[in-house]
Amino acid sequence: MKSLKQILDYYADLKNCDADLFGAPDPLQVAKGHRNDVVALICALFAYGNAAQILKFLRSLDFSLLDGSDERISAELAGKKYRFQSPRDVAEIFITLKRLKNSLSIEESVLCGMQKSGRIEDGINFLIGEIYKLNPYRSPGYEFFFGRGFAQKPVSPYKRYNLFLRWAVRDSDIDLGLYKKIEKSRLLIPLDTHTHKVSLKLGLIDRKSYDFEAVLQLTQSLRRFDPSDPIKYDFALYRLGQSGEIDKILPELSASLDKTAK
Repeated sequence: MKSLKQILDYYADLKNCDADLFGAPDPLQVAKGHRNDVVALICALFAYGNAAQILKFLRSLDFSLLDGSDERISAELAGKKYRFQSPRDVAEIFITLKRLKNSLSIEESVLCGMQKSGRIEDGINFLIGEIYKLNPYRSPGYEFFFGRGFAQKPVSPYKRYNLFLRWAVRDSDIDLGLYKKIEKSRLLIPLDTHTHKVSLKLGLIDRKSYDFEAVLQLTQSLRRFDPSDPIKYDFALYRLGQSGEIDKILPELSASLDKTAK
């Protein structure tokens, strides 16, 4: 009987490949076509909702606008909207991220936030604060896109930022490896509803709330299997939930868990 680690390693090896990545809609497909961290951040922050709709919207965007004037951005994105973001929101998002590209290093901003604690969530918090300084525009859609920082401790899972950092930091399998200064061991799981449900079924977590505490709990569980690269399991867990495969293999996994418990 295989251990849970052996089963997770098997599925990580199986799923972490371009054939599986491109076998179903995923925003990383667009990010891989550009290999630019600002484009990757846009792809990750728009990664909410139906995967096929996310991909369709991202493929419709002209990322060369990040080198254009504010006026050109506003004119060319006048008809673009996505779920909670109006056309004005989308244009202002591009204007903000054009300014980010020209004035800040995303990697250095995250590292600056991590300086005291070493925690990735503090790096995300700092980055969000720096982004909001770049543009006075505010709306519900704009603020949903960029998210909100925290004063004391996070409650949000920060799924989209953790997804971006997985892409940017991990340098193997399907990920981009754009950043060299942030350690893979520091990354947190980009917890989404599929990953959360699968992890509950596998006994990797017992927290039923979809929040930052669940992120920490799952990340700690995965660190037991690979302390240096715990988030290598993320894509496999996500795909097992998204495809429904988890229900087909659950008997084998349950047997492994029972044996481990004994």
